[in-house]
Amino acid sequence: MANSLTEDRTAQDWINLVLAVLLFISPWVVGFGTDTHASWNAWIIGVVIAILSIATLSAFAEWEEWINFVLGLWLIVSPWVLRFAADTHAMWTHVILGILVAAVAAWAVWGHRHIPHAHA
Repeated sequence: MANSLTEDRTAQDWINLVLAVLLFISPWVVGFGTDTHASWNAWIIGVVIAILSIATLSAFAEWEEWINFVLGLWLIVSPWVLRFAADTHAMWTHVILGILVAAVAAWAVWGHRHIPHAHA
């Protein structure tokens, strides 16, 4: 059981690490590199998510997942807060990746809180 739980957490951390890399390269790949607010938001949040994912790969901490969850929510609302929602490529990139980051973080927290107790 412990190996399965550890593998699930590791998978979640790898998924968030991949999402962080996708977010970081998105200004160039998707084509909104000239939008300063959208680009810097993607780069900064991508780096923070990557750092948290790498840290969680070495030792799970629930607070790191909660920060990823909040960062995912930030990505969802940031196009309107930072006023780059008119750039649909940047907006949808942030919203979709934000939903995915928040969902993976919520999955990790839920698994940490519920799965071990269900088999006890």
